[in-house]
Amino acid sequence: MAGTQTCVEHALAHYLPAADSIPQRLHDAMRYATLGGGKRVRPLLAFAAGELTSAPADRLAVVACAVEMIHAYSLVHDDLPCMDDDVLRRGRPTCHVEYDEPTALLVGDSLQTQAFELLATQPLGEPLRQLEMIALLAHASGSRGMAGGQAIDLASVGKPLEQAELELMHALKTGALIRAAVLLGALCGTPLSTDERQRLDRFAKRAGLLFQVVDDILDCTASTATLGKTAGKDEAADKPTYVALLGLDRARRYAEELRNDALDALSAFGTRAARLTELADFICHRQF
Repeated sequence: MAGTQTCVEHALAHYLPAADSIPQRLHDAMRYATLGGGKRVRPLLAFAAGELTSAPADRLAVVACAVEMIHAYSLVHDDLPCMDDDVLRRGRPTCHVEYDEPTALLVGDSLQTQAFELLATQPLGEPLRQLEMIALLAHASGSRGMAGGQAIDLASVGKPLEQAELELMHALKTGALIRAAVLLGALCGTPLSTDERQRLDRFAKRAGLLFQVVDDILDCTASTATLGKTAGKDEAADKPTYVALLGLDRARRYAEELRNDALDALSAFGTRAARLTELADFICHRQF
């Protein structure tokens, strides 16, 4: 994983605007928010899915960077006072603390549009498939994906949610972008059969939900120093979480169920899915 993470870091540094280009403060803040931190789970998933379809590394780097730019933008906006109001991200001051709120707002806007410029301008194969990639990322990022999940999350503070409602919220807020990372990586290579694509989609959906369940567990069990962000914030804000709904032990068991379901979806791929299997285990058992 370390090799892929380094590759993605270099690619991000290449595709982001130079810090000394005008407007310098905005470009410097974009790089601050994106580079030098994070697990890069979404890029790792894109590269791993690309192994199933023998996708070229240069194409995978492009889609991995596009997804990570969308993710970084979401974190910058999520940390703003009008959203989750946090001061720490990846062990450093959040973007609006390091710079200012208007700059952070523009950083998010600019990273979002940079992601789509990247997908639209880099060679990614057959034109219709490239359009499919752009549409896929747009859907995952918008009101029927990540932004919609955020809206539901904000509206649900202090309200009890049933498990189905909680899963819908997180399928949009967290899962949609993780699913997009997996499918975009696969689309960079040889087309999958209908059955194979359905299996990969099932894996991606379960992996996305698994990531959120583990995130909820870590929010109440790990320290701020370990997480690199403020621990216990969801409970303090009275947000609906899997731990609040199920309790800690049941949430942990549910995470294992999701992991097993995700791995079952990959069983037909054999050794081609070794990297995706490794990532499912990492997501399930991560400590930060």
